[in-house]
Amino acid sequence: MNNSATIAAAGAAIKRRKNHYHQSLIPGIPDDIAQICLSLVQQPLTLYSVCQSWRRLLYSPSFPPFLSIYSLLKPSQSKEQTNQYEDSVEFANFDPISSKWHLLPPPPLEPPLRLLLRHPSFISRHLPIQSVSVSGKFVLLAATTDHLLPALSRPLVFKPLSRKWTYGPPLATPRRWCAAGASRGVVYVASGIGSHYNQEVARSVEKWDLKSNNSYCYCAHYSCNHNHDKDKGTKSGWKWEKMGGLKDGKFSREAIEAVGWRGKLCMVNVKGNAAKEGIIYDVEKDTWQEMPEGMLVGWRGPAAAMEEEIIYMVDESKGALRKYYPGNDSWMDVLENEMLKGAQHMAAAGGRVCVVRRGGDGIAVVDVVAKPPSLVVVETPLGFQVLDVHILPRMSQLDSESQ
Repeated sequence: MNNSATIAAAGAAIKRRKNHYHQSLIPGIPDDIAQICLSLVQQPLTLYSVCQSWRRLLYSPSFPPFLSIYSLLKPSQSKEQTNQYEDSVEFANFDPISSKWHLLPPPPLEPPLRLLLRHPSFISRHLPIQSVSVSGKFVLLAATTDHLLPALSRPLVFKPLSRKWTYGPPLATPRRWCAAGASRGVVYVASGIGSHYNQEVARSVEKWDLKSNNSYCYCAHYSCNHNHDKDKGTKSGWKWEKMGGLKDGKFSREAIEAVGWRGKLCMVNVKGNAAKEGIIYDVEKDTWQEMPEGMLVGWRGPAAAMEEEIIYMVDESKGALRKYYPGNDSWMDVLENEMLKGAQHMAAAGGRVCVVRRGGDGIAVVDVVAKPPSLVVVETPLGFQVLDVHILPRMSQLDSESQ
């Protein structure tokens, strides 16, 4: 075969491979129109199970993302015995369509992320790692180092659709064991402990508005001074703002989840059935008020708000998922199940409530829209336990991951 024939044969082979790889989404319809049609399908699982080209589309950045579960995972107790200082906390995503766990890309390595879970001074409990989900992003806010100091001087932010970590603005006072929450695209931290207990820090409140003029840094470099050009990062809006403080430091005793609900942040300072105090922060008025008595008395476990409109809570001793009715200041049962006893953390979005089970042994997912509500369990990856849970848009995936 002469050279020209060889080249022609090679070209034809390449063309065949390209045509084999790029199949029309819907034969006879341009791909951009087909994508619009397929985006109207209510059940992503339907697309996933049809063909490879639809499966790739489902995970592409241009396709409307479905919701999935994000968790912090720690080694099981047997592994933990050989690794006291936590270098191996994993950030992971459970894809409900493929029913697979995927590790998130690792956070920036400068400086090394040191998150301590256990210390000889606190043998009976884990040291908390605090995070929130806001505006479709995962934000790591507070943790403890092996010297019992705040582990983060600025937040770490993960954006699922770009698969990238970035750094947030520096906190005026890095802290741990604080109240942390989000409302209407704004992150709040309140109270807590800095390098040592300080009454001023224990009463302080800071907020960070992620909506303000691209208010987080895209360079993902710890030493960045944020002096970027407009199209590459941030200028104005790059800061935490000090807000009205609490009347005392009683909310620095625990790592507290501040639940964003109807323009307010709701929080209690002690878990379980013990005597506790509840407080509500109005994010618009920058004022504090006592929590309604019925809400406080019935707050007996982890809580989360669905789209910041409906608060759900799990009574951890009874295993009862309850919904709060502000009209009569009471909690009503949605579902009671043994698998909810000892609940540790929870998240709510898209008609689902996800609950971390006792000891981090899996995630109970309750469909609160179904009649009657139903429950399934997402098993934890082998050798790991769940520390926390969030519901966020699915990650974009490489072709090799979505096959």
